Amino acid sequence: MSTRENRLKFEKSPYLLQHKDNPVHWQAWGEEAFRAAREENKPIFLSIGYSTCHWCHVMEHESFEAPEVAEVLNRDFIPIKVDREERPDVDDIYMSALHAMRQRGGWPLSMFLTPELKPFYGGTYWPKPLFLNVLGQVAKVWREAPGQVFETGDSIVDYLKLQKSAQAEGVGLSEDVFGAFFRQSLMSFDPAWGGFGQAPKFPHANQLSMLLRIWRRGGDPHALEMVKFTLDKMARGGIYDHLGYGFARYSTDARWLIPHFEKMLYDNAQLAVAYLEGFRATQEPMFRRVAQETLDYVLRVMTDPEGGFYSAEDADSEGEEGKFYVWTFEELSEVLTRDELDHFCRVYQVAPGGNFEHGTNNLSLAAEFGWAEKDHPLLRSASEKLFQIREARVHPHKDDKILTAWNGLMVRALAMGWQVLGDRRYLDAAHRAAAFLKTKLAPQGDLLARYRDGEGRFAARLDDYAYLIQGLIELYQCDFRPEILSWALDLQRRQDAKFWDAAGGAYFFTDGSDASLLVRGKEGSDGALPNANAVAAANLLRLHDLTLDAAYREKALKTLEVFAPTAAEFPSAFGTLLLAYDYLTDLSSELAVLEGKAGEGAGFFAKLRGGFFPNHVVASAVESADFPPLLQHRKAQGGKTTYYLCRDHACRAPTQDGEEILAQLSECARYDLAGPSD
Repeated sequence: MSTRENRLKFEKSPYLLQHKDNPVHWQAWGEEAFRAAREENKPIFLSIGYSTCHWCHVMEHESFEAPEVAEVLNRDFIPIKVDREERPDVDDIYMSALHAMRQRGGWPLSMFLTPELKPFYGGTYWPKPLFLNVLGQVAKVWREAPGQVFETGDSIVDYLKLQKSAQAEGVGLSEDVFGAFFRQSLMSFDPAWGGFGQAPKFPHANQLSMLLRIWRRGGDPHALEMVKFTLDKMARGGIYDHLGYGFARYSTDARWLIPHFEKMLYDNAQLAVAYLEGFRATQEPMFRRVAQETLDYVLRVMTDPEGGFYSAEDADSEGEEGKFYVWTFEELSEVLTRDELDHFCRVYQVAPGGNFEHGTNNLSLAAEFGWAEKDHPLLRSASEKLFQIREARVHPHKDDKILTAWNGLMVRALAMGWQVLGDRRYLDAAHRAAAFLKTKLAPQGDLLARYRDGEGRFAARLDDYAYLIQGLIELYQCDFRPEILSWALDLQRRQDAKFWDAAGGAYFFTDGSDASLLVRGKEGSDGALPNANAVAAANLLRLHDLTLDAAYREKALKTLEVFAPTAAEFPSAFGTLLLAYDYLTDLSSELAVLEGKAGEGAGFFAKLRGGFFPNHVVASAVESADFPPLLQHRKAQGGKTTYYLCRDHACRAPTQDGEEILAQLSECARYDLAGPSD
């Protein structure tokens, strides 16, 4: 195969296909391109992005469609394109390299590599004149000082290997970490608009979930208030789509008003969980409704006919960011009645001059109105009209690839949605997605990472396994289908075999089979996605309580130990890990429910699922069952529903009083948030 042509037309990735007609001779990540770099003794220009990335589009139009840029790239480099959503393993290595170069990360990621794939210089988006200058300078250094290039590449790879080789040090976490997490959250909390930090402002769903647990066990009302205020402000803001529902990826301002308009499946899955947990903890109707609308958005817009979930919707349409979502005052005036217009503009803060580009408005709910105002007849009729008009617009590009990891997050969200909201559609959608993943992305047992256009491809990484196992455990908690838990246990066995570091503890992100990956690392901190090791630790603890297999707990403890020193120092970066530690240190409960007849425990389960009881697992069957082991040797006594509540395998006397069980589940292991330093 020749590298003297653009080869991306042979790929399935929507991002790579967006670049298939560029004059740049793009290659996919693989041995063909690597061999060309070695044989022609050229550096590699690696460009990593994703199909709904606004600045990726900008750099394509400015540079990759320009013949003069293509001429330089094709002459002096081997250009390679990577979809970071297909290959998070590749992206992680070179984004870490960029950080090692003391540069801020982002996409598009632009990195220069030696033919041996070692990074030596990089950046993100470069405007065309600057990019041409960078290309010229890099080509000159490659010709005139190759030794310097190789020395830089070697040193960066050595640094990355050291950075990503966390080992268990025999030091565990203490409960003081919860107080430290709380104090760091207070310091970064925005009391005016909610959330943490200033612009650009990202939703931190797992930070909110952790604060709810700190409120439950530490008792400080400020923890709850930070969560309530943030959930309220985000849902009111322009980061939330008030007509079509769902959340954009982040806000460009501190007020949540103007988002970066792309919508990601993983954000909506995590935020649905955050609002469901917020509702469980507070019974605030607004949180319930936002969770419901977010899940409805995913079912309406992001669901494949076969049951999987698509990855993302773009920020841009017709070449403009946000064009699909925003309105001029004149547009509204043409289609709404006077009364509708007045009320709509007042509630959603629409101004004649606009609050976004080109005199347009992005909608946000004014502070003086409650969420119930959306049911006002004038507002409802106006919203219905505008939604239909918007549907007729040119829609943003939809990335329709189906990722195992992100689908696992969505299965969990839908399962929890059914538990809290009681809408059967969510449970059915979660089961359909699980069946799709098993058929299309685990046809031989081992997981694949991506499905699109009839093709499952790429060996799964740790996040694919961990997120899906988490989703399946939550799905089992809905209707206790043994085959769901059995599949979760099978995936856990495969995950352990492929990724567990027997010498150092915790899980590697990759299985070690891909020689092109220079570093096989382990991570414990969160990014936009929850950390996979942290999710795995929580999974292990729950599987231990369902199966009574001590090996699961031992792996969870070892995983927590690996990241304990860093988590103790920077707890706010380890929210997901602390969720697992919260489960471990609480009065976590194993509950076996043996129903006298099918459905007899419905009232109890409704109260259990509607309340905030975060640290427990349940197994249930009618009369008796042998699987999972938590149910073994237990039965419905006297033919009536019987509850067996255990903690660390120490079981209380069985009871048929569901209210007594709920009271016991409300108990928690309290701790002092002040900590020793205060």
